[in-house]
Amino acid sequence: MYPHERSLVKKMQGKPFVLLGVNSDPSKEFLRKVQEREHLAWRSWWDEGGKRGPISTRWNIHAWPTIYLIDGRGIICYKDSQGVQTHDLDKAIDSLIKG
Repeated sequence: MYPHERSLVKKMQGKPFVLLGVNSDPSKEFLRKVQEREHLAWRSWWDEGGKRGPISTRWNIHAWPTIYLIDGRGIICYKDSQGVQTHDLDKAIDSLIKG
């Protein structure tokens, strides 16, 4: 997933698009190492090292990765937690950006 996310950030540069991450890694230090190794250049939050952290609990996340596409008004326009299909995600992003 990280290679696709990196390509999205590059492709969407200069457009009204922001990628944010929430990670359930075992520790903040582990997350920092992943961010370095995978060259993750977007904002990412640590969800207290478990799959039932406060962020995943509030957003009702039960599978990783879970992807939400949220428009400028805060409305969820796309959600995938069944094994992200990058083509479907790209189509949803393109549709939202084109308005």
